[in-house]
Amino acid sequence: MSAIVLDGVTLRLGGRTVLDRISLEIADREFVGVLGPNGAGKTTLMRAILGLVPASSGRIAVHGQPVRRGNALVGYMPQGRGATAARLEGRAVVAAAVDGHRWGLPVLGRAARMAVDEALDLVGARALADRPLSELSGGERQRLLLAQSLLGRPRLLLLDEPLISLDPHRQAEVVRLVRTVQQALGIAVLFSAHELGPLLGALDRVLYLGGGQASLGTVDEVITTPVLSRLYGAPIEVVRTAGRIFVIGGEPAQDPHCHHPAHATPSPSRSAAGGRG
Repeated sequence: MSAIVLDGVTLRLGGRTVLDRISLEIADREFVGVLGPNGAGKTTLMRAILGLVPASSGRIAVHGQPVRRGNALVGYMPQGRGATAARLEGRAVVAAAVDGHRWGLPVLGRAARMAVDEALDLVGARALADRPLSELSGGERQRLLLAQSLLGRPRLLLLDEPLISLDPHRQAEVVRLVRTVQQALGIAVLFSAHELGPLLGALDRVLYLGGGQASLGTVDEVITTPVLSRLYGAPIEVVRTAGRIFVIGGEPAQDPHCHHPAHATPSPSRSAAGGRG
């Protein structure tokens, strides 16, 4: 059974069509990177899968079931959550989401305490359980927030830009951790990112969004001049050389962006390779 099915899905926000009649399937146990320029719909798509944004048309299913709020099959790591809980200790940060879709500090019973400890163990964060979030590095915070999203052993994990503000070394650590957890649990992952580079080597496929459309396939199938030019609605050049992938925008002044599977270091300037959506 597919982890996610979109059948002719249109998503609109504020009168704007974000995604237009998209159809695709993501397999169970698949690691998919979600990329695209600013406003392309990466976050909107994840929120639609969570049942938070209704489709204007079409059908979305998760493991054969219609999408709904609070679906225990889906774990979600949104952008920017850690800053709101900086004074909490690690275990409390994880426990705050023990009710899944509802954020808050619950009174934990024995089963819930065991679930929190299990989630901490899954990401190797037991040593962080008694430390305040404010004292942790960005990578350690993301480890706890990943544990939070794993409460209840979901079968689908949605990660919305978990690499923001991390240095390249920490980015690589987070990607390796997610890949390890994904393979250990046998679950599907949608991992939204600003840049492709850190995800190379972990991806099964990439889902690229742009211009209301989507392209899903391997890196070699999607990160091409014709596909990206169509999604951006502008000339995009993709150059492969010496094991690297350069995605270059149509503007002469725009710096090229290098995707490298070994170093996965983003360029300091935003390129045609990605953005928040």
